[in-house]
Amino acid sequence: MVSRKQYVYNPYPNFVPVLNSKKRPSFIQYAMKCASNTDVARNEINYTRQPKNLKTGKKIVRFRRLNEHRARALRAMVQAMLYYFNIASTLVMASVEKLSDQCGLSTISKAGNKSITRASRLITKFMEPMGFVKCEKVWDKILGMYIPKMIFLTPLFFLLCNISKEKFKKIQIQQLRWINQNLLEKGCEKITLIESKRRAKEQHIYYAFQSRQFKHIAKKKKMYAIKILKLKEKKARSYLLNMLVKRYSIQELSEMGASALKKQVNIEYFKLRKLAKL
Repeated sequence: MVSRKQYVYNPYPNFVPVLNSKKRPSFIQYAMKCASNTDVARNEINYTRQPKNLKTGKKIVRFRRLNEHRARALRAMVQAMLYYFNIASTLVMASVEKLSDQCGLSTISKAGNKSITRASRLITKFMEPMGFVKCEKVWDKILGMYIPKMIFLTPLFFLLCNISKEKFKKIQIQQLRWINQNLLEKGCEKITLIESKRRAKEQHIYYAFQSRQFKHIAKKKKMYAIKILKLKEKKARSYLLNMLVKRYSIQELSEMGASALKKQVNIEYFKLRKLAKL
């Protein structure tokens, strides 16, 4: 029988980024240091704030503090989320699986199956109900599959790290200014925070597509791509346009404009052609 001390695999998780990772922006380094110095697992917010049911919006009564195993997992996860954080869009540019692996929270069964349950539950059962993150699980109507969950960090997440909402907003605006300066130097138009968020989401979807391409893509997904490509090109592009309109919010569509939407149709059409050839 497994003892109480042994019931959690890797009781001392720690975030370790992959080798040869790029140096992170100064704000990311600062935020990670703040999170480490303040002990996010024992911040008073965890005691004064009540989590909410994501479906009903009703408060969930908590009677005890985080147990030490989840507290350690939270400390590691906060570091990982900050490391992969995109300042302008507020999106964590990593999947739950990637975060879990690099925090040492993933487990492998005797049959060789990987489980990321410990990390997934930390996010969905604690961090999201508490309001530290907002998650989006997107069904991609074009590829006919779920895209790995998108995780957005909220102002409360940074308050957990003792970084005020005002300070983060100032950094976010500075980051957008830097992005736009680079775009102007390349002869491109400026973008807004909403457009930055949309582009980050597209990048997330692209990386998910690349990852699944090399791991495994079900035969029916390939057949789906072939089916769409059997249509005349004009009709196929029209279908993709309709699917994209359903994917984006009204704000995102407004920010994109007709030319950017047309460009995105070209990108999706190329993805299907690539998928069909696998």
